[in-house]
Amino acid sequence: MNRSQRFYLFLLTGLGLLAACGNNEKKPISAPASAAKKPLLMEPFRYHKMIEVSPGQDYDVLSWGRGSSKTGAFAILHSDSGAAKYTTTTGDLDGAIVDVYNSDMDLDGNPEIIIQAKGKDTVSYTNIYAYEFGGEKAQKLDFPKLTKSQRKGYRGDDNFYIKDGILMREFPIYDGNNTGAKPTGAKRQLQYGLRNNSFTVKQLSKDSTSTSGNKPAGTAPVKSSASIERSTSSTKVSQHKGKKTRKHVVEKKHKKKRRRHRN
Repeated sequence: MNRSQRFYLFLLTGLGLLAACGNNEKKPISAPASAAKKPLLMEPFRYHKMIEVSPGQDYDVLSWGRGSSKTGAFAILHSDSGAAKYTTTTGDLDGAIVDVYNSDMDLDGNPEIIIQAKGKDTVSYTNIYAYEFGGEKAQKLDFPKLTKSQRKGYRGDDNFYIKDGILMREFPIYDGNNTGAKPTGAKRQLQYGLRNNSFTVKQLSKDSTSTSGNKPAGTAPVKSSASIERSTSSTKVSQHKGKKTRKHVVEKKHKKKRRRHRN
């Protein structure tokens, strides 16, 4: 073996040793893969939620708009993949969509898609956009506004949810409707149903807009039996005093008349 061959043999041996040492080194532990992030919507879209009512019956709800975060538009894309039919329902949007619900409140087999949008001016208000889908048709359902009594102490912050197929609504009650109003700790709970494609509403909770307690608004405080007795006795005394006073006045008049008659 000549000198050149010995050099190459030494070089190959050294490279082999380096490779073996490299394999024995501890490899750095790779960081666990982060949870998959929710895909970002491309402008002008702001919101997307897909609801599967039944196999092959999907509803994609989207909102979009440029130049304003308070107004825009929404679209409900109905995919009937079994029949290969696709329909679109659109409308104007006030506020930002916070959630979408699916129900069948009238149990007629036609799903209702309910969109909850939240806006803000002096209060955090809620707008509801509801549609009932039957076949390829979508019928708009008018959501009822709060009555005067239901709005008493209302400053928004609504919580909607579906319970046993019924739409429920809760919101905190304040001691006024202005910006300085403070929460009383009570909540108002409303239950919405559907009859002949019209919403029905029923208040479930007995609440109060007063900070003094949770008695129903407009209920007079109940007096104790002792206070009633005191009130009754004081009334009797005042009536007795009134009778004595009237009797005294009458006697004085009679005395004056007798004196005049003698004179």
